[in-house]
Amino acid sequence: MLLLLTSISFYGQKYITKTGNLKFEASVASFEEVAAENKNTSAVLEASTGEVAVLALMKGFRFKVALMEEHFNENYMESDKFPKATFKGKIEDFDLEKTVNAKSCRISGDLTLHGKTRKITTTAKITRSGNTITLAGNFEVTPADFAIEIPGLVRKKVADKIQVTYNLPLTNK
Repeated sequence: MLLLLTSISFYGQKYITKTGNLKFEASVASFEEVAAENKNTSAVLEASTGEVAVLALMKGFRFKVALMEEHFNENYMESDKFPKATFKGKIEDFDLEKTVNAKSCRISGDLTLHGKTRKITTTAKITRSGNTITLAGNFEVTPADFAIEIPGLVRKKVADKIQVTYNLPLTNK
């Protein structure tokens, strides 16, 4: 009976964070930095299946310049209308026992941003230390793929491809 309960709890393990880090960089050389960071990104990993879900509130992104943050939320992301970005996907060939040493894995799934959903694939570095699994990596998105309009006046100051970096330390509680 004890062996059965142990195996059920192992295969139903969820790893969670509410303090994941999500950054984006859309800067263009010779212009002001266009970058922000969200340190309150939530994520869940189901260890038995490798399924992962991530949620970032758009108003959680912090910029160095307050006016840029205001424009981001009001004009570009329309954060009152589209308050969050989500990702739902799966880590390919995920095996909890093989995450002891750093390992690269592909993660594929659906990114929903600004009311539009697109398939993305990224390579993540996965490490495990004690009861924490960390997913870290990056990918690119383009504003046009998510119907985000960049006004002509500032179009040359914002990169065509936006670099997104994530670091998600997930703990089994």
